[in-house]
Amino acid sequence: MGRVQELHDAPLAPLTTFRLGGPATRLLTATTDADVIDAVREADAAGTPLLIIGGGSNLVIGDQGFAGTALRIATKGCTLDGTKLELAAGEVWTDAVERTVEAGLAGIECLAGIPGSAGATPIQNVGAYGQEVSATITDVVAYDRTTGETLTLANADCAFSYRHSRFKAEPDRYVVLRVRFELEDAGGLSAPIKYPETARTLGVEAGDRVPAATARETVLKLRAGKGMVLDPEDHDTWSAGSFFTNPILTEAEFAAFRARVAERLGPDATAPAFPAGEGLTKTSAAWLIDKAGFTKGYGTGPARISTKHTLALTNRGAATTEDLLALAREVVAGVRDAFGVTLVNEPVTVGAHL
Repeated sequence: MGRVQELHDAPLAPLTTFRLGGPATRLLTATTDADVIDAVREADAAGTPLLIIGGGSNLVIGDQGFAGTALRIATKGCTLDGTKLELAAGEVWTDAVERTVEAGLAGIECLAGIPGSAGATPIQNVGAYGQEVSATITDVVAYDRTTGETLTLANADCAFSYRHSRFKAEPDRYVVLRVRFELEDAGGLSAPIKYPETARTLGVEAGDRVPAATARETVLKLRAGKGMVLDPEDHDTWSAGSFFTNPILTEAEFAAFRARVAERLGPDATAPAFPAGEGLTKTSAAWLIDKAGFTKGYGTGPARISTKHTLALTNRGAATTEDLLALAREVVAGVRDAFGVTLVNEPVTVGAHL
């Protein structure tokens, strides 16, 4: 691993969008797939705890840091062949989206502005503004730490669901190396606009198409207005974006939830509700947080709710991870007490627990 950069007692906070967390015993930065695999094999053979880091946009690291080897994947490679896109895991996601839009291709233009690396997108089944990567991913190349082999998993083998995948279900097994997509050539137009807020802002009906560049620019403006586009000068973006996933409730759970809403907010109050599969309903985590009393800017300490979006917890510049977790626990407890719904954190926690 002669080409791999190696540091000891290395700060990890600068590698996360929260800018939180203690150091790693050892930090490796790998720039090729072979070096990634070699580093993983070395750690596994030695029985050393291993932390994989991409863009750090979905990561909460404890204040004590990580006692083991942290491996930062910094591989590069973005190849467009007609409508086929292949990305190395270390590619910056926002740059890849911009390139596909410039090429006149549709399918991921509404995922513009999402921080992080391409390799993280299938793990979380990243989605926003009516699009999810699972709709365009054809296959994922990953190193299987259990078998010691490099596999190509077809879309159907990735077990994609809402903010979930096979890779997230088995976090210590797969290391994503490359992601492949099949996009659409719609003559420079976007995919059909699905998200109501995007359609309203564009002045079109759901299902209409607009120039892909216009869709991308609109989403970037919407995200920026919510503090969801990284800006070092804006503490509202010192976050992991949405900290909680939207709850998915069974029929019985949703009925109990509606009763709590009526009890707390009055008989005419209605909560957001979206179909989420047979017998399941998805509601809005942001709505729950707000109606439970945690409004924009909530908090008096160094970790607070974003002033732009109730779903983002932020580091105001001097927070610790424990400050952040204390706020998260307060929000979870408040929403549970108000509505009987338990929020689930979206970011991965390392050496930290809610």
